[in-house]
Amino acid sequence: MNRIGITGHRSIPEGARTHVLAGLRAALCGLDGATEALSSLAVGADQLFAGLALDCGAKLTVVIPSGDYEACFESAADLDRYRLLKSRAAQEVRLDFPHSTDEAYYAAGAYIADHCDLLLAVWDGRPARGLGGTGDIVDYARTLGRPVTVIWREGVERG
Repeated sequence: MNRIGITGHRSIPEGARTHVLAGLRAALCGLDGATEALSSLAVGADQLFAGLALDCGAKLTVVIPSGDYEACFESAADLDRYRLLKSRAAQEVRLDFPHSTDEAYYAAGAYIADHCDLLLAVWDGRPARGLGGTGDIVDYARTLGRPVTVIWREGVERG
């Protein structure tokens, strides 16, 4: 089984969005054999990845960082998308953090890196803005020797 995980920015600038979608689609939809996709279903890259993975026939495993994770979604539309994707998951992993903290987000990203064969990173290459950010998870995955494929449009900066 191919196990592909995601880490990525919550905000993807319009100038990078088409490139990111194409990169995710290429990584997910051309694989031979069964695929498991691991995502925390955060807004942005995680939700894009999860939706494409399901469209490509992958089994989705969601990694829920904390007991109050749903409270971190700022809009009803983002929460609805999260709930829809979660309802389509084949497996749910709940971490033991009661609250959505940077430590919980880091633990979720580390779990994904620990359990995938390939980590896709929708990443502008810049350092994380807080513990558990994309840069931290990419660094962690690389210390494991995990292959990381960065998907980003060169020259586009995240806001």
